[in-house]
Parts: sequence; C-alpha cells; structure tokens
Amino acid sequence: MTSVPMAPSRPLEPSRARGSSGLVEFFLVGGVTPLLFPLSFLLRRAFELDPAEYAVGFLMFHAAFVINDPHFAVTYLLFYKDVKARAFGGAFRGAQRVRYLVAGFGVPLILGGVALVGLATKSAFTLSLLIRLMFLLVGWHYVKQGFGVFTVLAARRGVRFAPRERFAVLAHCFSGWAYAWASPTDPGREVEEKGVVYTTLAHPAWLEHLTHVVFLSTLLPLAWVLVQKWRREGRLPILTPLTALLCSIWSWSIYSSSDPLVRYVIPALHSVQYLYFVWLMKGNEAREREGPPWFERSARTRIGILAVSAIGLGWLLFHGAPTALDEALAPRGRATLEDLGPTPYFAALYAFVNIHHYFMDTVIWRRENPETRYLQEPALGDERHAS
Repeated sequence: MTSVPMAPSRPLEPSRARGSSGLVEFFLVGGVTPLLFPLSFLLRRAFELDPAEYAVGFLMFHAAFVINDPHFAVTYLLFYKDVKARAFGGAFRGAQRVRYLVAGFGVPLILGGVALVGLATKSAFTLSLLIRLMFLLVGWHYVKQGFGVFTVLAARRGVRFAPRERFAVLAHCFSGWAYAWASPTDPGREVEEKGVVYTTLAHPAWLEHLTHVVFLSTLLPLAWVLVQKWRREGRLPILTPLTALLCSIWSWSIYSSSDPLVRYVIPALHSVQYLYFVWLMKGNEAREREGPPWFERSARTRIGILAVSAIGLGWLLFHGAPTALDEALAPRGRATLEDLGPTPYFAALYAFVNIHHYFMDTVIWRRENPETRYLQEPALGDERHAS
C-alpha cells in the first residue's frame, strides 16, 4: 500500500471501531509489534538463540505462502482489473491514467529488459542492479504504506490533515527511509542474495550520521503538529493510526534488525497490514455489489475467490514459475554457481515482482482511484461503528 492520502467521494461522519473490532484492527495494522519483543526475549531465554531462531525462521518461511506471497500477488489482481477501461477508456483520466500506463506497462518493460539482459549474458552485475534497486525502494515502500495507513485510519475516525501537517508526517517518513538505507556504515561488501553475488553500494559514515541527524530533527515538528492539532480540534487519532505509522518507520524499517527473532516476522507484519486494507476495500465493494441494483454473488464468495486467487498466483510467482525456469534453463556448472548461483531466474523474478509491486501501489491506493472510497466505510460484516 502506498502512502498517498485518500479522499472519500462524499462527506463522511466520523467513525470509530468499538470493542473487539477496534482491538483487532489495532493488532492487524501493526499494534502486535511491541508485544513481539518481550515474546522474543522469553523464547531466547527458554530455548537459547539458535533453536528459537530456527523455529521462528521455519515458521515464517512457510507462513509466507499464505501471507507474504499473496500480498504481492493480490496487487496484480487489483491493478490489472478492468485494464482496458483504465488504460484506454474512461475509468482513469489525466495524471492517473499516465501513472497507470507507466506503472502497468513502462516499469515492467524496463525491469523485464534488465532481467533478460542479465540472464542472457549471465551477468551477476546486471541482475544485481535489480536487487540493489529493490533494497533501496523497500524502505520507501514501507514508510509510504505507514503514512497511507495513518491518514486513512485517521480519516475513518473523523480526523483529516492539512497539507502542511501531512508534510511534517511525510518528512519523518522519508527521512526515516533515508536513515534506514544509509545505516549501518558499509564500505562496500561482497554479499549474496538469492544466489546472486555482488558488491554493495558503499554507505560512508558521514552519510549515516547526516541522515540520522535529519531524521531526529523531524521528531519535533511531528510532535508539534500532533499536539497543535489536538489543542485546536480537541481530538487526535493517537493509538491505532499512530502505532501503525511509527511501527512502519521505526520497527519495520530503521531498527528492523534490532531483535534476531522479530526481524523474521517483519515482512509478515507489513503484509498483514497491507492485506487488511485490501480486505477493507474489496470487502466493502463486494458488500455493495451484492445488493441492488447489481445483485452479484455474495461478498464472502467474492472475497474467498480473491483470496484463493492471490494464494495461487503468489505460489506461481515465487515458487512454481521460478523453479520450473531454473530447472529447465539455468545452466549447471562451476562458473554459473559462482556468478549467479543455482537459481538466477528466481532471483530475477523475485526482484521484478517486488519492485513492480511498489510502483503498482502508487496507482491503486491514490484518491484518484474511485475504489478507494470503500476504505472510508465500516469493515465488512462490522456494523459497530459509531459517529
């Protein structure tokens, strides 16, 4: 999910989840994160680090089949729905149509071209360009999603932010991304990712210190904006929206390696946060479409089909297709193993899907997408929202 603030298509009354509904939303969007650190401590204390790390890593590896992989795959299902109308018809207009064409056709063309050149020439350096771009943009994606979740959850509670207020929040987000990328200091090391061996881009010490200072300097304006808003309007969405924002920046991006066990869970936490908003948007749309004047299939059936499709496509993108390609096309031999590893097609497809996912999100979750109006409605099957 990208971070562009979304606006409803009609005026809305403030709504706030009550009871267990609000607590579930709190945990789904990131509130469970602080609880994982004491749990990790207890696991390491009870079983020691190595067994605990193996168990958590094993669990999250298999959980990816139904959490991480579908979170990537569902983006394709959302993005390329009604592709003809969006690209050439009247569904999207102006800048939104340009964004759709760029993200839907331009970006994959460029990424696919780089991947094919790297595979055809057996160039680990060329494939590493995709991997480096993936690691550069992942922090951008995380903090933008955190910002988007923050603004949408606040709007659902009747609190909206003026442009200068959003600027203060975004400054904290983007400076956090910069610091996360520049830290720790890296002179340029030889590393391996999905079998591809390459040299990392150097992060000098001065860059780490500079980005750290800039990041910390955004804390005061952020706090000032929130306090002033509370004093001026008498209400502020503190707990759930702010927790989602700060977990995305601090726990999942900057200090993602602070705990040896929690770091395995972070991709799943990010994916669950994303899938909650997919469920919110598509669930409310499905509930509307099952009534007059459409009388389409039930909301639960539509959401079930979407979920099964996302799981199946996720398996194809990250397991079925790359495994088949590597077994059929990847040459075997010492040179190949040294340069590209035994799974070059998996490495290329993995980086391609990740990067493309980031760009598709900048279109799906913008206010210019009419479907984002469903994010402002009560959750599917939950009528316990009050003004």
